[in-house]
Amino acid sequence: MIISKKSRHALAFQRILVSLFSLMLSHCFAQNKKIKVVINTSQSYQKMDHFGASDAWACQFVGKWKHETKSRIADLLFSRDTLKNGQPKGIGLSLWRFNIGAGSAEQKDASGIGEQWRRAECFLDSSGNYDWNRQSGQMWFLEAAKQRNVPFYLGFTNSPPVFFTKNNKAFAYNGIPNLDESKNNKFTDFLIKVIFGIKQKTGIEFDYISPVNEPQWKWSEGGQEGSPFNNQDIYRITQNLSEVLMKSNLRTKICVPEAGQIDYLYQNLNQSKCGNQIEDFFNNSSPHFLGNMSSVLPVICGHSYFTTSPLDTIVLKRKALTSKIKAFPTLKYWMSEYCILGDNQGEMEGKKRDLGIKAALYLAKVIHHDLTVANATSWSWWTALSKYDYKDGLIYVGDSVRTERFYASKMLWALGNYSRFIRPEAVRIKADFIAKNEEDCLVSGYKDSYTNKTTLVIINSEKKVLTLILKMINEKIIHTKTYITSENKELNVMQNKGRKLQIPPMSICTVLIN
Repeated sequence: MIISKKSRHALAFQRILVSLFSLMLSHCFAQNKKIKVVINTSQSYQKMDHFGASDAWACQFVGKWKHETKSRIADLLFSRDTLKNGQPKGIGLSLWRFNIGAGSAEQKDASGIGEQWRRAECFLDSSGNYDWNRQSGQMWFLEAAKQRNVPFYLGFTNSPPVFFTKNNKAFAYNGIPNLDESKNNKFTDFLIKVIFGIKQKTGIEFDYISPVNEPQWKWSEGGQEGSPFNNQDIYRITQNLSEVLMKSNLRTKICVPEAGQIDYLYQNLNQSKCGNQIEDFFNNSSPHFLGNMSSVLPVICGHSYFTTSPLDTIVLKRKALTSKIKAFPTLKYWMSEYCILGDNQGEMEGKKRDLGIKAALYLAKVIHHDLTVANATSWSWWTALSKYDYKDGLIYVGDSVRTERFYASKMLWALGNYSRFIRPEAVRIKADFIAKNEEDCLVSGYKDSYTNKTTLVIINSEKKVLTLILKMINEKIIHTKTYITSENKELNVMQNKGRKLQIPPMSICTVLIN
């Protein structure tokens, strides 16, 4: 049969219409596809300890701002109060990390640390006297946390005081451990006096003390306070501190080693003397065994930097960490510091502030994998306040000491989707999507030990609404309340009846189930 040119064009056009119609149907079906989430409260995993952030470095300045301004910032970080519209006033951090300074601020430009905001005061002076009016901005935030009922506190050092270092600086030369070995006892005495001094001034006794930070890095550039240490150094410092703590009647516990990258916890990365730290510190056959010291927490602390992209890396490295920790049944893992650094394989650049939802979604993805793959029982952001053009702050402040402005990022509220609702001693439970691409949408579940309520945190990275059907094994869902963080929402609340949920595009949602 011969078809005319005109008819052929008409037939081709008809086929195009049919194809377009099929694509539209397919798209509509995908948009409206219902995804089931199955929750099993009887299958449980780790018990959560806390969610936190640190006061380094901006709190030393912001804590001296006008009371009204700094109180609003403190509310955002610590408050568990609720506004009249049902929206949380703050993210309710359950751990506050206090930076015990080494004295570079008193040295000023002679410190070798060029950036004023990255220097820190020290309670101790060169004559051996203590001044508890120092670090006053940080002390204000410490007391503000107490007033807002933050339950846990941790003191950490980046460097020993400059009076005890080899070079009289708060950063190292040529990557050499910077604590003068002859002053190890003085460093211990300093930490004990700081714990007592802060307790006397504020009524807060640190629950935890962390004497070293990211010991794998050289800390030789003068960018901030810091000192490298090998495992033998960490053992010596910890052993000495533990012995004095046991005699002091303080309940403060030591946590180590704040590894700069989680790989150092489970392997001897780069042939260093500060790798394979789980084995070295918690295997009872190791010469550096800390597990028999009653003042040392059965916890291994690591930082999630440089291990979060791409998807296979974030999963594989955390599986390796979990596999190693399983050999030590009483040992827990704390993810004790993170912010968005580096280029992350092109997924998320650390440079440039991002107050919007993209950085918040990336952060939520990291928290999700640290909790569900690495089984972290604690998760802490690095610096609560930042003045920098970088993705390192939950709240951004004016770029001078006297500029009393602040901007809350979506990263603050993304962390709040976890910290506000997953309280200490909540237990992670089994919660899974049925037939859903894990990279696009993530879910984790928790059960509160006190209220007996179930909480889900759902991350939707897709640019479309997801319809979820909740199913609980052996339990009936009557009512849900959803708190949404998205481009135009900050833990905004939505009430629902029954099991069906609408999850907005590009959002992090916390679902409370009755």
